[in-house]
Amino acid sequence: MADLSLNFQFKQPINKVWDALTNSDTLAKWVMENNFKPIVGYKCQFRNQEIDLIVDSEVLVVDKPNKLSYTWVGGPINTVVTWTLKQEGETTYLHLEQSGFEKENQAFNGAKYGWAHMVDTLKKELEEI
Repeated sequence: MADLSLNFQFKQPINKVWDALTNSDTLAKWVMENNFKPIVGYKCQFRNQEIDLIVDSEVLVVDKPNKLSYTWVGGPINTVVTWTLKQEGETTYLHLEQSGFEKENQAFNGAKYGWAHMVDTLKKELEEI
């Protein structure tokens, strides 16, 4: 098994970053169109029509504003995405772990690149809010 682990830093307060991870409209701007709700047990989908991708998700953990976890199942990927947030001073630290990859393969590397790119978009979104 291989787990993807990425760390990010934001200048915005933890609650603003949390809202960007849990608000469906904001998620649509930096991840994909979705019907996400931060409710444990809630089943939703992330959709990207450009590449004909549907990701099925079920919310596993909602610990506002510290931890959010949900399944991420689409195509060859059956994984769990966990976001962990921590604020120190004026910096919010965001840790992403995506667990359940069979090995470091094309799907793993695609997710690694994809999340890094999407979080760059998120940083731009947060600066505009």
